[in-house]
Amino acid sequence: MKKKTIKDLEEMATRIRQHVITMIGKAGSGHPGGSLSCVDVVTTLYFYKMQHNPEDPNWEDRDRFVLCKGHAAPTLYAVLAESGYFPVEELTRLRTGGSMLQGHPDKNRTPGIEVSSGSLGQGLSVANGMAIAAKLNHKGYRIYALIGDGECDEGQIWEAAMAASHYKLDNITAIIDRNGLQIDGPTEKIMSLEPLADKWRAFGWEVMEIDGHHIDEIISALDRAEKIKGRPTVIIAHIIKGKGISFMEWKAEFHGKAPNKEELEHALIELDK
Repeated sequence: MKKKTIKDLEEMATRIRQHVITMIGKAGSGHPGGSLSCVDVVTTLYFYKMQHNPEDPNWEDRDRFVLCKGHAAPTLYAVLAESGYFPVEELTRLRTGGSMLQGHPDKNRTPGIEVSSGSLGQGLSVANGMAIAAKLNHKGYRIYALIGDGECDEGQIWEAAMAASHYKLDNITAIIDRNGLQIDGPTEKIMSLEPLADKWRAFGWEVMEIDGHHIDEIISALDRAEKIKGRPTVIIAHIIKGKGISFMEWKAEFHGKAPNKEELEHALIELDK
């Protein structure tokens, strides 16, 4: 994939958000808040950082992306379509019977999906397995895992964090979608995560904190992560749930609520601007 400029990436991120809200609105169900929040990160991964080939999704030396928070599948689907893994027109069939685009990623249905995900807490463990396989096979590909902050309530996340550090998996980069909200409300009221950065450091990870909507900061962190040796890296990306659509931003109720017809029209007008 040809790397894009920051302006290209920003324009692509807007296009991805338009796809996401249109898909979910047409389907009448889905998770707009957490899908919109991670658009800038996923866009930068696929169009700037990762080595991958839409014409050969199973290319042995490709970088791997694990969407641990599988409910954000619309963002991944839109990015894969814009990358060329399947026609963009397929996006209109989100969550329909027989579609390749189900509510959560299914690697047996959708080209470019590495892991069938959605059971929160499991993705980082799968990413660890991929990273260990790369080490054993003397391969240079990298693994990127996007984790929800509410997902960090799961004990398996911390077991996986401990394992990645123990095995010195410097070929894995975890990215935390730190939007501060989960389906039931603020993360700090449901199950306090802070001091989140210190916890990851205590587990032996290299830790970076960035504004997850600034493409230049995302690029800088991903580039730096590649140079870290002997330990895994986690990027805590501070981002806004529902980013890009004013009436969805910072709203926990849009975690799993699709926009109605009027809301969809308003959202698209905002994104067009």
